[in-house]
Amino acid sequence: MFTDSRYTFQAREEVFDARVEIIKGGPIRAVGEYLRAKRRKVRVGYSAPHTTVAQMEALRAIAPDVRWVSDKDAIEDLRSIKEPSELAVMQAAADLISNVVGGLIKAIKPGISELELAGKIEYGIKLGGGSGPSFDTIVASGPRSAWAHAQPSPKKLGKNELVVLDQGAILRGYCSDLTRTVFVGKAPKRVRDLYNAVLEAQQAAKAAIRPGVTCGAVDSAARSVLTKRSLARYFTHSTGHGLGLEVHEKPRLGRGDKTVLQEGMVVTVEPGVYLEGLGGIRIEDDVVVTGNGCTDLTSTSRELFEL
Repeated sequence: MFTDSRYTFQAREEVFDARVEIIKGGPIRAVGEYLRAKRRKVRVGYSAPHTTVAQMEALRAIAPDVRWVSDKDAIEDLRSIKEPSELAVMQAAADLISNVVGGLIKAIKPGISELELAGKIEYGIKLGGGSGPSFDTIVASGPRSAWAHAQPSPKKLGKNELVVLDQGAILRGYCSDLTRTVFVGKAPKRVRDLYNAVLEAQQAAKAAIRPGVTCGAVDSAARSVLTKRSLARYFTHSTGHGLGLEVHEKPRLGRGDKTVLQEGMVVTVEPGVYLEGLGGIRIEDDVVVTGNGCTDLTSTSRELFEL
């Protein structure tokens, strides 16, 4: 384990089954020099998604005799199936973000800014014991809610507009991810119809989840509901993604994906529709694949809140 003097004491507490080397000059150089000192050809695996081109160029320059071999996502594949101890922490992380969002709904009103709402969410995560948000909290209102990954702005919520809230908490290293959509005011029939279509698409996707089913089949189940409602063209992303130590892990519930679901995988289920000028609607939950289906981890009400 190569690290620098900032982490001397932490490494003593947290690193097991490895010798800790306190180094200078950066870990890439230290690893290269360590391998070069072996004075023989060695074969070393590396994780391509987590190694930059610049890092690999530096390693090859320092240790030219090393044969570098991609692990072909072996670590990510192992991480995609959670152990019972991991699932217990992920349930707690899901409970944390569910409680934060459930308690925040009543604070949503005209005049409050997107940034203020995002701040309340992230404060609630810390207050509940989380180390922080899983990703940059999304609060998007009015026409901006049609931006699937809009960042909170100083814009204040107005009357009669949609608000998309997408947030997650990190608890003991594991992530949660939850999206709810509310309407400030009395929702018109068009908005209620759109919301019900998205909710039906999410329910169809959840019903399709079980061991042996491909990720693409789950995405297709959600997309077919929106296709019947002539809304498929407004669904601009995949149905979900894996969740764990990172907020985006394998597998991906995307169109045509051949990955087969297995018991113990945790995925998000988050169909949405985004209409320019009107806004967006997304409903997202975290679920764990069980022996004969899936179980929700997140629990905040999925009804359309009219505030």
